[in-house]
Formats: sequence, C-alpha cells, structure tokens
Amino acid sequence: MDVIIAVLAVIFVLLVALGAWGTVKAVGAARRGVDRTLTQARRTVEDTTLRARSLAQPGPVGELADLRLKLRTSMRATQEALEAGSADDGSLKESLGLFDRLAAHGRELDADLKRLQSEPDRATLAERLPGLRERTEQIVGAADSLRWAARDRARRFAEDDLESLSAQIDVEAGALRHWDRVEETPQPAPRPSHGGGTGRTAPREDRAALDPSRPRTPNPWEKPQRQARPEGTT
Repeated sequence: MDVIIAVLAVIFVLLVALGAWGTVKAVGAARRGVDRTLTQARRTVEDTTLRARSLAQPGPVGELADLRLKLRTSMRATQEALEAGSADDGSLKESLGLFDRLAAHGRELDADLKRLQSEPDRATLAERLPGLRERTEQIVGAADSLRWAARDRARRFAEDDLESLSAQIDVEAGALRHWDRVEETPQPAPRPSHGGGTGRTAPREDRAALDPSRPRTPNPWEKPQRQARPEGTT
C-alpha cells in the first residue's frame, strides 16, 4: 500500500512539474510574441516619423532624417533576405557573419544621426553632413551588395533547377508517347506464297465474274433485281 501511494505521489509531482514547465514555455512564447509586436510597431512609428521629417523639415535636420531612413530600410531588407536564404543555402551563413559586422557600424551610425537631430548648432551640423552622408552611402552600398548577391544566387539556383526539371519532363513525355515510335517502324512486306503462278489468289468476286456459270454475289448497296415474269400463253 505504501508503495502505491509513493508511486502516485511521484506521478503527481511529475504532472505538476510538467504543467509548470508548459506554462513557463507558453508564457515565454507569448512574451516573445508581444515583444516582437511592440518592436515592429516601434519601428513602423520611427520610420513614419523619419519620413515625415525628411519631407517636412528642409535643411540639415531633414537630410539627417532621410539618411537614417535609407540606412534602416537597407539594413532591414538585407537582414531579412540573408536570414531567409540561409535556411536553404548554407553558403549564406558566412554572409550573415559579414552582415553582423556591418550591422555594428550601421547601429553606430544610426545612433550618431539620431543624436545630431537635436543639435542646435546648424552650422556645425551642416559641416558634418558630407562625412555622415559618405558613411551612410558606404554602409548602404555594402548592404545592398550583399542583398542583391544573395538574391542573384537564389535566382540562379532556381533557373538551374528549372532547366533540369524541364529536361526530365521532356524525357518522360517522350517515354509516354512510345506509340509514335511504334507507328514509325516500317511493317515487313508480305511473303509470297510458294504455289505456282504469281502467288496471288483471285478474289471470289473476280472468279465469279470470270466464270459466267456461277451466280454472282450481289453487293449490299444494290437493289434486288426483279425476276422476269414468264410469258403468258394465249
């Protein structure tokens, strides 16, 4: 009896532990989902604000907002392209490592641009704009190069796979149309008979036509001939 109680207690403890573990996992997944949603919403708000500032505020402040928007858009698109392609192509993992190093420079530049947006000295800001613009173009150019290289690689693989698939389909279609080869094979000529003469047997109708004493077989499309009436005797 004590053994049964101990086993039931162990099972109860395992069920409680399993339920607690499942609850923790579910809460963690829900928290990650909420964090992801909040991050996406915050990025959307920031991008919308930067786009509005680049259009509404002329001068250095508007150009800073435009540089930040270009930087963020390019880096985000490249990261998504590399992460999506690395799931099927292991060679892109090295590209992801290079992008991580590039992303560190991008974050540093974005922080500098964000900090300079509240700079009251417009003259100093205008002096630093060429250097900031050059850094932005360099980072954006590198990110765009990685992104387009990954897309070209995926497109090339897709074209090669399509060509191979088309060739296999052509072979299979030819195998399915095997009757074409059978019809093109010439049929052997009939062998002549070993009997006398030409070996050609005259048809029955021809023999009947050559022999007037034999009745002729009527054709199915002919009307039956009317028999002549016997002449009446007077």
